[in-house]
Order: sequence, then structure tokens, then C-alpha cells
Amino acid sequence: MDASLIPLLPGAQVLLTALVVMLLDLFIDEHERGLLAWISLLGLALCGAEAILLWGSSEGTFGDTLLLDNFALFFTQIFIAVAALTVLSSMRYVRETGIHEGEFYSLILFATTGMIVMAAANDLMVFFLGLETMSVAVYVLTGMWRSSARSSEAAMKYFLMGAFATGFLLYGIALIYGATGSTNLNQISAYLLEPQGQWPPYLFVGGLLLLVGFGFKVGAVPFHFWIPDVYEGAPTPVTGFMAVAVKAAAFAAWARILMHELSPLDSDWALPLRVLAIATMTIGNLLAISQPSVKRMLAYSSIAHAGYLLIGIVAGEEWGSTSLLFYLATYAPATFGAFAVITLLTEQDKPKEDYGHFAGLGFKRPFVAMAMSLFMLSLAGFPPLAGFTGKFHIFRSAIIAGHTDLAIIGVLNSLLSVIYYLRVIVMMYMNEGGVKGKSFIESPYLYTAVGLAAAATIYLGVLPMRTLEWSRSAFSSLF
Repeated sequence: MDASLIPLLPGAQVLLTALVVMLLDLFIDEHERGLLAWISLLGLALCGAEAILLWGSSEGTFGDTLLLDNFALFFTQIFIAVAALTVLSSMRYVRETGIHEGEFYSLILFATTGMIVMAAANDLMVFFLGLETMSVAVYVLTGMWRSSARSSEAAMKYFLMGAFATGFLLYGIALIYGATGSTNLNQISAYLLEPQGQWPPYLFVGGLLLLVGFGFKVGAVPFHFWIPDVYEGAPTPVTGFMAVAVKAAAFAAWARILMHELSPLDSDWALPLRVLAIATMTIGNLLAISQPSVKRMLAYSSIAHAGYLLIGIVAGEEWGSTSLLFYLATYAPATFGAFAVITLLTEQDKPKEDYGHFAGLGFKRPFVAMAMSLFMLSLAGFPPLAGFTGKFHIFRSAIIAGHTDLAIIGVLNSLLSVIYYLRVIVMMYMNEGGVKGKSFIESPYLYTAVGLAAAATIYLGVLPMRTLEWSRSAFSSLF
């Protein structure tokens, strides 16, 4: 059995950093704990450098159960970027809210390690181990704000619903193993490509259970009920981390497992996926309109964007794969940036999340309001921002693949979303009141995170070709 250690490097780097942060936290004083954030950022930067240097590699380890390819490295860079922005935006926030810094940063790193394993897994059990590593860390992160009843409630809801989804996934894996005799994706794919009379009926049931489990993880309708309460109750930097990185990890697994290795089953779940995509983006947008707080609105917005991403799954690997990966890259900075702006509005242990708290922000904090406007316009799909290029390519892939009706429904839903995204901008520039100056977390690191997210939102909209090429190279490395 091949036991090359090179495919383990990105994940091992983040895991080692998490262990160093966790152990060092035991031996330093309270006033020195800011050092833990910088150690975390250093470890993430080293992992990002490794991912860049290893780009173009193609090898596996431990019997090809874990792969190092451009697909895994593409998602690793997304996870690393979001984790680094989360650490930056949390450096003052965790102190304001009384969250223990060492535990917080190490859990972010442990969750990132699980995500990297999920994206690189070529075996259903290895994928499951990565999923559980990520999930357990995020469960705890959701409840880290111990003085907040909302945070504790959100953690319990997330844990119960996550465990429920995990049961579906595990039982689906067991049925697929029973039908094919393996959990290795290459061997399962070879079994599905062999000419034979009829597949066992429980193979289709296993595939359907995988769909249900993934539907829970990405927040697709009707498995979305946990998202609004969990996103609202979790500490805001954790919410941004969940809305971007956790969703990207789930779609990374979806793309590798369902779009590629189990693609012979495409015809069997084409209709359920179409229904799932339409319901997810439509219900997500409709419910987002009526939300009283910006944070809760963004939670339903993330559900709607899961529906757009499902269009890429429906379009299939030939047309939808590149657009799916590219959409995730364009969705990440705008969504995380919006949650980072909400983090800025926090006053000690008092979150400022309602629309009224954004009133007059354009006059009190012009930079923050301008950045929030960019994020809202990007998520709504206004050119020339990242959200427009992402939606253009995802809808284009649906049309090319022959799903014109799905593209039209997606465009109509995108127009519907303008209602609640522009509401934030109207509040910032056309209303008076809102929070006072002292209500802001004045952290240069948090402003840096917002600025980086805004720059990425503009860059991916104006100059998308390099990222598109990376997306194309990433998916083509699966073959």
C-alpha cells in the first residue's frame, strides 16, 4: 500500500497548528493570548503556501483513500482563506464577548482540518471522518458564547439536526457498501460502469440517503429548518465561517462523490435534484424578504445560494462543474464580508443585527457602509461584482446542459433577492439613527478582514478569468 505523506501535508499543517495553539494556551497568561491568533494565522499561511506550491500534483496515499489533486487544493485554498479571515475578524470580538481565545482558534483550525480531509477524501469512510472532525468542532464553536442563551440553544439545535443528518449519511454509506462491496470511490465507480443486468435496489436507496444527508449539510429545502436559528444564535464570526466554509466543504464532497464517482446514477436523481434546487432558491428568497434582522436575512440568503449551487449539480459534470466551483469562490468573500460587518456592530455582549442598527451607517462609517453595499450588490448579482460573474456562469451552464427552464427560474429568483439586499443599502444611506460611534468594535484586524473581502469581491467580478481557469483545472484533475 502506498503511504506517501505528501498528500497529508496541507491537512497536517493545519492540524499541527491547532495542537500548538491548544497546548500553548495552557501555559501563557491571559494578556498574552493574542499571540495565539498570530500563530493560527502563521499556520494557515504556511498551509496556503503549500497548497500553491503543490498545485498540479496528482497522487494518493493509503490505497488512494486520500488524494492530492487540484480539486482538493482548490478547496483547501478557500478553506484557508475563510479560516484566516475568521481569525482576523475574531481577535477583538472574542474578548468583547468573553469567549476563550485558545479554544476558539484551535477549534477553527480543527474544523478546517476536517474540511481539507473532506475535499481530498476518495473513500466514503475517510470522507465521514473528515465530516465528523469538522462537525464536532463547529458544534462547539456555535455554543462558545457561554453567556448567551441564544448561542447555547443554537448549538443544541445544530448538534441534534447534524446528528440526524449524519445518521442518513452513514446508513447510505452502509447500503452502498453492501451493494458494491467497497467504500473506495474508485472501486464503486468501476462497479457502476460494469455491464450488468440490474443494480441492487438498495444501491439507489443508499444514493438517496446520501442526497438527504448532503441536503442537510448544505441547508437545502426541506432540510433547512435549522439554519436560521443556528446562524442567528452562533457568534457572528462563526456564522460567517459556517455560511461559507462549511457549505463549501459539503459541496466539495458533493462534487467529488456525486458528480464524478457516482455519476452513472445521475439519471436516477436528476428529478429530485431539480426539485431540490427550485424549492431551495425560491423558498430561501421568499422567506428572506420578511426577516426582521440582517443576520437572519443572510441565513435565508445562504439557503437561496445553496439552490443556485444545486443548479451546477443538475447541469452535470461536463457543464456545471466549473461553474459550481467558481460560484463557491465568488460567493465566499461577499457572504463572509457581510457577516464581518455585522461583527463590527457588536457592542460588548450586545449584538446589533436588526435593520434599524444599519440606519445612517453611510454617514457614520463610510468605509463600512461602502463595503456592505458591495457585498449586498454582489450577492444580488449586480455587475461588475463577483456575484454577477458567478451567477452568469452557473445559469449559462444550465442553459448549455439543456435546463433552460431552471436557468430562468434562477434569474427570476435572483431578481427577487434584490428586494431584501437593497433594503440594507436603503437603511444605510436614506435613514437616520442606528448605532452610535462607540457601538463599534474598533479593531484594525476586523477592518482588514472587511477590506480583503471587499477587494476579493471586486477582483473576482472584474478579472474572473484566472479563477475560472483554476476552477476548470480543479475539476478536470478528477479524471
